[in-house]
Amino acid sequence: MVSLSVANTIITGTVAKGRQLGLKPLTVAIVDAGGWLIAFQRADGSPNLRPAIAIGKAAGAVGLGVSSRQIGEMAVERSHFISAVAHVASQGLVPVAGGVIILDQDGRVIGAVGVSGDTSDNDELCALAGIEAAKLVAQR
Repeated sequence: MVSLSVANTIITGTVAKGRQLGLKPLTVAIVDAGGWLIAFQRADGSPNLRPAIAIGKAAGAVGLGVSSRQIGEMAVERSHFISAVAHVASQGLVPVAGGVIILDQDGRVIGAVGVSGDTSDNDELCALAGIEAAKLVAQR
C-alpha cells in the first residue's frame, strides 16, 4: 500500500530531482495499486493539462502492469489495442515515458508514479528518483 506519507516522500524526491537538473516545472501524481489518486502536486507555472497527463501516466501504468514507456512501445506495435484501452481507462492512459510502477520490498505492486512537465525521458528519470527516495523499488 502507498500511504499518504510515502506518496509525499516520492513527490518530494521527484520534484527535488527536477530542480537539481534544472527541468521545467513538474507535475507529479501517485496512484495506488487500483489506479486511484493518493497524492498530487503541480509546480508553480505548470500548464493546465499536466495534471491529467501525470495521472494518466501513473494510472495507465498500474492498469496495464507495465511502465508508460512500455505502453508507448505497445502503441507502436498494437495501436488498435492501446487506442481501445484508452477509451475505457477511467483515470486515463498516456503512452509515453514518465509513468513508473512502484513495488514494495517484496516485489508486490503497490502503486505508480506519473510525472509530466519536461521531456518524457526526464519525467521518468525524476519518477525513478522519487521512488528511490522513498526506499522502494521501481518495476523494470
